[in-house]
Amino acid sequence: MIQTTSKYLIIGAGLSGLITAYELYKAGEKDVIVLDARATIGGRILTTNQIDFGATWFQNHHTHVAGLLRELKIKKFPQYTKGQSVLVYSTMAPEHYFQNDPSAPSAHRIAGGSMAVIKKLAAPFSNQIHTDTTVLAMEDLGNSIKVVTNKGVYSAEKVVSTIPPRIATRIDFLPALPNNVTEVMKITHTWMSNAIKVGLKFKQPFWRARNLSGTVIGQVGAVTELYDHSNHAETEFGLMGFVNEALRDVTPEERQAKILAYLTKYLGEEIMEYTSYNEKDWSQDKNTSCETIKSIYMSPAYGNPVFADFYMNGKLLFSGAETSPLYGGYMDGAIYSGKLAAEKLKH
Repeated sequence: MIQTTSKYLIIGAGLSGLITAYELYKAGEKDVIVLDARATIGGRILTTNQIDFGATWFQNHHTHVAGLLRELKIKKFPQYTKGQSVLVYSTMAPEHYFQNDPSAPSAHRIAGGSMAVIKKLAAPFSNQIHTDTTVLAMEDLGNSIKVVTNKGVYSAEKVVSTIPPRIATRIDFLPALPNNVTEVMKITHTWMSNAIKVGLKFKQPFWRARNLSGTVIGQVGAVTELYDHSNHAETEFGLMGFVNEALRDVTPEERQAKILAYLTKYLGEEIMEYTSYNEKDWSQDKNTSCETIKSIYMSPAYGNPVFADFYMNGKLLFSGAETSPLYGGYMDGAIYSGKLAAEKLKH
């Protein structure tokens, strides 16, 4: 039995899905429901304790992010790079210190964390977002699509799946999607699915007092990248970066000990004065990763043309960062894809 009906049903309350709902809402199309398997919205945008454990930066050429921030009246600010950065390229040689090029284009961060965007986008239709709702199956009923979830059955005239294509292969489609589409979905790498991020907070940015930028690039060792992650208001101070994936299978205690020892070596004993320490291993997130994650070592290719078409007789559309032909995998690609999906639905 159909329990909930709507004109539009969007699967995924990440950046792309919320953009599509937001654009439809602005256009007066308010018969929209958004489903998400997670307990919270945001998808792979995750700001915890002022640390961005998911999407974090954008560049000058990411004009869709910049435009959205202007529309939502959210400030941007440059990534802190003043002082010396550290390059660790060998266990047999000392670290190399270098200055960042002041004329180089700066990466930007979002004031309040990337989650600030998610919260503002979702505000107008927050009561139409159903969390903890996992899509299990879709069936073409002719004039609509029946969507079966762990929480009940939905029906919609149009459905947009914005979850990662590889995760979407878990859905039972009736009739089945074309084989070429399914194969592309299976091999489309999910952005962040193999990443481990670490974030530490401090009472003061001690590294700045030592003329260090907080940037550490590690070609060997426990941390592959680290950056100053203090907030826009300069009232909270932190470091955030990526952990060497070789540490994925050690215990959390061992991994933390190795990370702290590594950062102490290159940034100083003050590392041990952290006020909070958190990690996010995206490979352990069932809504991001899958059992084949470790088999992927190549640079990802996004925006496959199969994702440009409608399926289920013009009622099902795929969207999301991985489907975007422009800046796939980035926030800019997610926004572009979300807007494109909204335009296709309206026409």
